[in-house]
Parts: sequence; C-alpha cells; structure tokens
Amino acid sequence: MNQPSHTGVPLRLRSDAWYSGSDRDAFLHRAWSRRGLPADAFDGRPQIALVNTASDFTPCNAHLDEVARYVRDGVHESGGIALNLPTVSLGETLVRPTSMLWRNLAAMAAEELMRANPIDAVVLLGGCDKTIPALLMAAASVDLPALVVPGGPMLTGTFRGQALGCGTDVWRLSEEVRSGALSEADFRAAESSMIRSRGHCNTMGTASTMGLMAAALGMVPPGLAGTPAPDSRLLSGANAAGRLILDVLAADRRPSQVITRASFHNAIVTLSAIGGSTNAVVHLLALAGRLGVPLSLADFDEIGAEVPLLVNLQPAGRHLMEDFHRAGGLAAVLDEVRDLLDPTAITVTGRTLVEEIGDAQIWDEDVIRRRATPLQPAAGIAVLFGSLAPAGAVIKPAAASPHLLTHRGPAVVFDSIEDFHARIDDPQLPVTPDSVLILRGCGPRGYPGMPEVSNMPLPSRLLAQGVRDMVRICDGRMSGTAYGTVVLHVAPEAAAGGPLALVRTGDMIVLDVPGRRIDVEVDPAQWAARQPSEAMLAACANPQRGWQRLYVDHVGGAETGVDLDFLRGSSGDAVGRPSH
Repeated sequence: MNQPSHTGVPLRLRSDAWYSGSDRDAFLHRAWSRRGLPADAFDGRPQIALVNTASDFTPCNAHLDEVARYVRDGVHESGGIALNLPTVSLGETLVRPTSMLWRNLAAMAAEELMRANPIDAVVLLGGCDKTIPALLMAAASVDLPALVVPGGPMLTGTFRGQALGCGTDVWRLSEEVRSGALSEADFRAAESSMIRSRGHCNTMGTASTMGLMAAALGMVPPGLAGTPAPDSRLLSGANAAGRLILDVLAADRRPSQVITRASFHNAIVTLSAIGGSTNAVVHLLALAGRLGVPLSLADFDEIGAEVPLLVNLQPAGRHLMEDFHRAGGLAAVLDEVRDLLDPTAITVTGRTLVEEIGDAQIWDEDVIRRRATPLQPAAGIAVLFGSLAPAGAVIKPAAASPHLLTHRGPAVVFDSIEDFHARIDDPQLPVTPDSVLILRGCGPRGYPGMPEVSNMPLPSRLLAQGVRDMVRICDGRMSGTAYGTVVLHVAPEAAAGGPLALVRTGDMIVLDVPGRRIDVEVDPAQWAARQPSEAMLAACANPQRGWQRLYVDHVGGAETGVDLDFLRGSSGDAVGRPSH
C-alpha cells in the first residue's frame, strides 16, 4: 500500500507487509491487533513503536510509562499509531553482578523485537546508564527511523542544607564513614534525602552523559536532553517527539544516516566539554561497531583531549544537572565549542547539529563556563598505552588529582573484588599513600561483565590520616559519578592474558598521563618467566550455561566497546519467513 504521509510525502510502510491485503494472514494480523484502535488504524497509518525501558526494578526509569503516554499523544495527533513495546530494562543500582553484563542482551532483545514486529519507526525511551546505549545499539543494527527521548535527571536532594549529588556523594560519604568522620546514623539519614524525585542520577554520571551523548550524536530532538525528569517541559518535549518521529519516517531518516563519523567527532568534543563519564567510551565504541563507523580509543584522545572542561558539575565540579539545565543546557555548551564541531553532522530533524544550536545563551557562568574561563583548559578523556596496557586504558583527568597524574609507586595487587574487600583494611597490608592499588580479574570476561569497581575505596588507616586519593588501576570500569586518579578499562584484560595478570605486589608502576603512558618496571627476564596469578584465574568467572556462557565466549575487549563478536554490524529491518 503506497499511502501519502501526514506531510504529503509518498510513503511505503514496512507494516503493510503485515496489515495490507485481504488474505488470511492480513486478516489475522489486523483482527488480533485491532483491540481499541481506530477503525482506520491499519489503512496506511504508520505504526510507531515506543521502545520502553520503564521498570520498577530500574527506579530511574520508572516514570517512562508516563513519558510514553505523551509521546503516544504526539504520534496520534500526527496521524500515526503508537504502540508500547516494553523491552529489557537494566537498573544500575540493583542488577548483579553488573548491568554491563546485560547491556548486549538488552540491545539484542530490542533489536529483534523491532525487526520481528510490524513497526515503521521507533521512539526509544531510556534513562538509566545502560538503557540508552543498549537502545541506540539496537536501533543502529535494525536501522529503522528512530529518535531518543531521554528520561532526564532527578531534582537536587539536600541533607542539612547541602546539595547531594547522587552517586558522587555516596562514594564521598561512605569514605567519611570508613574514616570515622561521619556516623553511620548520619549516613543513613542522608540516604533518605539523596533521591528527591523521579529520574536518573543528577551528577554528570553515565546516565546524564549518555542522554547528552545521544543528543550530540543527533538522535534526540534538540533541546530535550538534560531536561529534569519532573519538569513538565519533558512531557511537552515528549509530545513533540511523537510528532517529530512521523517527519523522520516520512524522510526515511535512519540511524545510519544520522550517526556518522562526523557525529562521533561531535560526541567526543561534547564528552570532553561536559566532563562526561568514562563509560561513554565503551558505549560509543560499541555503537560505532554496530554502524561500521571507524572509531578507536585513540580518537577520544586525538579529538577530545585538548577540549576545555566547561561544565562545573559533580564529579569534576560542584553543581548538579538541575543547575545545568537552568544555566542553558547542552546547547549553551555546544555554542562555546561550535568551532570544534563537525558542521556536516545532521540530527533527526534533518538540520545539522550546529544549526540546531541556534542563539543559545549561558545564564549562569559558574555552572557553564565561557571558553575563555574554563574549569580546566584541557580535560578530555586521556588514553594511555604502555607495557601494562598494550591495547590501551583510559583515565579522566578532570576527576583526578593533578599531583598524581605523574606518579611512580609500588603496586599493591588484588586478584578479585573479594580479595580486595578482605584485605584493604588489613593493618598488615603493605600500603602507603604512594602505593598503586591494582585490582584485576574485573574485565568483560573475568568478572564477567566489567563491573564498576575501579574506583577502589582507600585503606581506612590512610583515610584516617587524611589521604583522599591514590593511583588505582583496574581492568573494570567505574561509575560516571565517581572521582579519583583511576586508570581503568585496561586492555587486554587480565583474564584474557593481559599483562595486568602478571603484576606482583611491590612491582614499580609508572603513570605518566601527560606522556600518555602506563608501565610496569620489572626486569625483562623476570617478566618473561612469570605466569598469570593462579588466585586470579581461580576467581575469574567460568559460567556453564545461559547468557553468561554465551557472553564469556564471544565478548570483545574494552578497546572495541565490549560488544559480542556476532552482534557487530547491522542486519537491517528485513524479516525472513512469515509466521503462518
């Protein structure tokens, strides 16, 4: 059926393959789906899926059912039919052993559901850390016209008159308890004050970062990313997004056309300017792999390392996402780095990202700094290579202690997270403020799933002495809300034969962030004779069945985005045989 779209552009609908005609199968598809829909629902009206990650087990996304209703209204007002498509949801704070283990499963499930159903275009509803990356990966692989509606950050909570950054202040307050500076009773009292409203973390953690990354890639309606979850403007923006998806469909504007090499360039510039999460590195690399766009770890350094940090938000600064939105939001930041952006990258509107910036203004220059007065002059993600990380590692200088960015100290090695927790506060542990804490066996294969454990808590006896940062090295990740001088995503990981598996307590570690090096100083003959730690190998995962077995057998390293080898690339939206 060739129908005119709501904009007057001839449109061939993918859903016609299910609903058009008068044969038995078309009858069955229409009859079973008609329940309560308008009489003309299948007469050439576009079928829009609201791919929805709302779940009570993902507290940050629990409000997305309400957001979906406003998207639905916008779709219906513009002539489409909106249908809710719940998909795998991942709650960062609840899922064990780590939500990163399930990101690829969530992406695969969403992709297959989009391909298998009579869908013409999709609106992706996500918020918590892994949900937006998973949805973007899925949309890239199925490549139907799509856009993203981020769920938005929560409002600022306060405790005894002080603003609390969820995530960042969890790490800070928990260390204060361990040092004896904060009572457990006060710690529990702060717990009920931190989460003030619906929405995801209000720091520049991974959830906020990925909502803004989706916008920098061009996949979010301009001006929507970063809108606080309780703000009524999120709902009006959701309604507008429901209208916009019909335009995106009419133009046949697909993720593969929007998310290009130029888009990744702009995302990396944005990541640096906002002081975004290191987790964006693995998510962007995975997304690029789905699209076949060449992107490497080195690109994050080459494009973003010299970009100034303009956003004064925790964990790199002091404000929170509600302040960021009030101060002008993403458009105000992009206006300050306009000359660094690739002007060819488009958005879901069809206009370029640079065009969509418009005449953005900064309304609070302490929250969003001018280019001439940055929070830090060059604070993008730094990519390190060396004898400890032949395939690379990353560090976020904006969240690190400047005096530790060049450091030489003896290693204190932990073979697993259990080993770390058992010994970190041992009075006999040979640790000083100059020591380098190394935690291994926490990569994609080893854990499995690459957990957020790299920002290891410091030894309590050093905390009591006033020490608040040390060099830490790990093949896992850390929360985007975390801070400290942490080298993470070390690749190859220890469980895959990386050099991290050979390090011993007492080995001298040399960190040189300005020189982009991370090395271990050991006599070459001794090094060549070493074998991986048996304790680490014993602690590494060896699942026998299910998703974890499939994951361990097929997952790639951090340097390629931690995707499964058979999921890289796109399969398009074509469906094989009919079901009846």
